[in-house]
Amino acid sequence: MSKVWFVTGSSRGLGRSFVEAALARGDKVAATARNTASLDDLVTTYGDAVLPLELDVTDKAAVFGSVKRAKEHFGRLDVIVNNAGYGLSGAVEELTERQLRDQLETNLFGAVWVVQATLPHLREQGAGHIIQISSVAGVSAFPLGGACCASKWALEGLSESLAQEVAGFGVKVTVVEPGSYATGASAGAVRAEPDPLYEGLRESFAAYAETLDVGDPAAAGRALLKLADTDDPPLRVFFGAQGNPILQQVYADRLKTWADWQDLAVEAHGHTPAAPAA
Repeated sequence: MSKVWFVTGSSRGLGRSFVEAALARGDKVAATARNTASLDDLVTTYGDAVLPLELDVTDKAAVFGSVKRAKEHFGRLDVIVNNAGYGLSGAVEELTERQLRDQLETNLFGAVWVVQATLPHLREQGAGHIIQISSVAGVSAFPLGGACCASKWALEGLSESLAQEVAGFGVKVTVVEPGSYATGASAGAVRAEPDPLYEGLRESFAAYAETLDVGDPAAAGRALLKLADTDDPPLRVFFGAQGNPILQQVYADRLKTWADWQDLAVEAHGHTPAAPAA
């Protein structure tokens, strides 16, 4: 049985690859974008199987309206992909309040509005899969990306709570954490006004980024289909070969630090903690 998808941020990058993969195998897709002209070729190729919807995910009322249109058009919603988002580059000291708020409005609140709009339909069906597109930056922060990391870390925590809340309704939640992909994502990136004090850090991080073996967006699209078809999907999964090696070291360092400072942690407790029950 074919699936019905609702995908945000479908105009380019991974979102576009997800939509193309679903349509190519015969699924139906409500594809949202700020400018639906970018989806015209998909309509030409796939006809009524794709429903282009103009949407800015920061507009809560528009999100609910788009979800309503998609449900009425296709009759059901099976897979919800919260992909809309962008990167904000800059040291924490360089960020303006407006830039940080805008980052959270899109990357975090936009996803919340989509979840809140779609969940009643999924709950009524007793089935559905919400896929949150996070990032390796959602579990391991990097310099000059504090705003983007903050938005993705928030999305990760929200999604982990959500998964526990909706499991009893038959709704599944997965957080996808992509590494670097050849998506041209820089076209939608925003950069804070640079402070010369951070120029050396900027240069060294740019040099590191040049060494990364970027992934193929089409492969990510195919992988997402497998994830959506899985009966027991994971709460979290990396897309790309970079995430697991990076996080192996990150988590080893975290565990060591917590163990090294456990005496202080117990001291801060104020009294000797009771032994766990047998």
